[in-house]
Amino acid sequence: MARTIYLTGESKAPSNNPITEQWGLFFIGLIVDTETHVIEKVDCTATLTLTVEFVRELLVGRSLLEDDSLVESITDRYHGSSQRALATAVRNAAAKYRDLSAGPTA
Repeated sequence: MARTIYLTGESKAPSNNPITEQWGLFFIGLIVDTETHVIEKVDCTATLTLTVEFVRELLVGRSLLEDDSLVESITDRYHGSSQRALATAVRNAAAKYRDLSAGPTA
């Protein structure tokens, strides 16, 4: 596997959320170091730049394999209307990453 990979996580945002109106779903994009499992870069479908910056602060430099800890940080610190969508998208990305890390099954 390459040293870094890009993957996404997605989830449904609340129906009254501008994210849902603009994109339909909440997406998070991550660049992850496959040797250390550390998240190097993050972007997401938030409508406010400040939200994207805060999500980066929460996730960059941390291991994607520690998704329970990541979700705990989201729950403790992110109190926007898409909190659950963000947490679910991170869990979704972590599950994809575990599947990729496990490699092909025989």
